[in-house]
Amino acid sequence: MTEKGIIISEKLAGLAGISVGDEVTVQNSQDKDIKLKVAGISEMYMGHFIFMNESTYKDAFGKEASQNATILTLKDHSDKNVEQTASRFMSLDGVKGDVQNTTLKAQIKTIVNSLSRVMGVLIGVSILLAFVVLFNLTNINVAERIRELSTIKVLGFFNKEVTLYIYRETIYLSIIGILVEFGLGLGLHQYMVDVIPPENIMFNPNLGSIISVVGKTTVGIIELFECTQKVP
Repeated sequence: MTEKGIIISEKLAGLAGISVGDEVTVQNSQDKDIKLKVAGISEMYMGHFIFMNESTYKDAFGKEASQNATILTLKDHSDKNVEQTASRFMSLDGVKGDVQNTTLKAQIKTIVNSLSRVMGVLIGVSILLAFVVLFNLTNINVAERIRELSTIKVLGFFNKEVTLYIYRETIYLSIIGILVEFGLGLGLHQYMVDVIPPENIMFNPNLGSIISVVGKTTVGIIELFECTQKVP
């Protein structure tokens, strides 16, 4: 918390186009417009919130802040226990309402699981397509250069050298394609993270390091082509 203004959630800031230093307008219980200066943006993934300390609240609304709510964290996080606890609270005279985050958490879980299944199918189909394309291109390349390959074989080239004579171009193109698609994939991933979630949900935009993935993938491709059946 800070004396310089309020703190809003990141998703809300993105939807409203707000940055640190801007002003937002809210309404009090009498529908009076109150302008608040944004002093910070908080990383939150569920819901929209505005945070301020007591002095900032008093300066904005002209009265002392009253503690009219309590945040509870249950030891048993099951949906059944949450519903039962909420029902017991609502039966109390001093409770006007309760807000549960289990529904929103279930919605996020459903979206993420659905995306995971879709991405799994797309990745599997892409792998099969890549193998089919590379196989056909290699066969065409060998068929069109069979006399050239026979000539260099007669000149004393070893089997590995003859094999790499064909596969070297494919290996280079595959490595270049992997590097280029990693760059395009990062941009596409960021776009999907921003577009797919509902307005009250934000996905984590972070990704792990891709250097080790690129290195392992490149080595695997080279080993795959080197172990392929030798060109006769």
